[in-house]
Amino acid sequence: MAALTIGIIGAVEMDGYMTGLTNQRVDAAIANEVSDIQLHNPGFLLNQETKYLIPHAGKKADEIRKIANVKAVSVRLKGAAMASSANAGAGISINGVVPDDEYRVSDLHDHIIEGTYLNNKQKIPAVIGQKLAKKLNIGVSDKLIVTMTDSTGTITNGAFLVVGIYKTSNTDFDKSNVFVTRKDLANLIGYPTNAGDEIAILLNSNQHTKAVTKKLNTLFSAEVKSHKLIIQSWDQIQPLLKSMVDMMNYFSYLFLIIVLAALTFAIINTMLMSMMERTREIGMLIALGMNKRKIVRMVMLETLFLSIIGALVGLAISILLVDYLSIHGLDLSSFAKGLNSIGYSSTVYFQVNREFYFTTVIVVVLLAILASIPAMMRALKLQPATAIREED
Repeated sequence: MAALTIGIIGAVEMDGYMTGLTNQRVDAAIANEVSDIQLHNPGFLLNQETKYLIPHAGKKADEIRKIANVKAVSVRLKGAAMASSANAGAGISINGVVPDDEYRVSDLHDHIIEGTYLNNKQKIPAVIGQKLAKKLNIGVSDKLIVTMTDSTGTITNGAFLVVGIYKTSNTDFDKSNVFVTRKDLANLIGYPTNAGDEIAILLNSNQHTKAVTKKLNTLFSAEVKSHKLIIQSWDQIQPLLKSMVDMMNYFSYLFLIIVLAALTFAIINTMLMSMMERTREIGMLIALGMNKRKIVRMVMLETLFLSIIGALVGLAISILLVDYLSIHGLDLSSFAKGLNSIGYSSTVYFQVNREFYFTTVIVVVLLAILASIPAMMRALKLQPATAIREED
């Protein structure tokens, strides 16, 4: 029972850790980096050049807002640029956004650690990541010089005032993304203020991603077929992240199988030892007339009772631990630098699917039945006369 309890706790907690870690990464990517769904001009995805605009982006955004389960929509004007200060320079992706729309689509405003988020009352504002701020050695109220190509292909420069510094769990994102207002960026590079080369869509739940993506493909089917528009969900934008989620799910069940396989040998060993210690008792029962069917039933029920009680105790403790860690989290701040470098938070909030609990109980019961077979076979082979003379 103790072995089962400890094994199940280990398997469930490991699943909770891996599921929580991957789900947090997906949620963070959707909330801060890619959103649930994005629309682009195919040329933009190939070249990352601002000139590949989405035709009538504002009108499309209004149509998308009418679709069920769409929570918010943001039209962005993006491009590659060089950011510099008096001390250093760095390549960046500059994001021109409408502050109110971006506030609803992205959680970036929740990650501001200095200054404020963008708003339309500020003059040429910019919000930058903490990593980039340290690299350029600038802070709030300092100027950020941006160099990029304008609509005519000419190199142009512009100065933005840093009004806020953000910090997410992804250091690569922080050091390469600058957010400004779409109006200011459009004026700098000579595009209409309502132009956009990316439409970001946030849904009420990412479980609706496939359904909404299908509706969008139907709504803009003509442009999709003529290769003027491409619609991608978060897992298509970041396939590596999707693969990691699938891999973590696979390893959760693999770890459970390994733990339960080890427990199976423990059950077999325990039941065989039990039969050896009770040889005279079983021999006496057979001599008194107990048939083989009842011997089998006795061994199987004993194994099942021990296994079910051990499994239930293990699950009860596991559920309590998962509930606690889902609220308070597991603090891995000592590994924060390494985790943040690959986009993971240093505090992991555990999550376990109900299916995993159910699967664990079923597998434990089945393994207990299988594990009782060797003990049953030994009991059935006993000869009453020999068994009764067996020394303790």
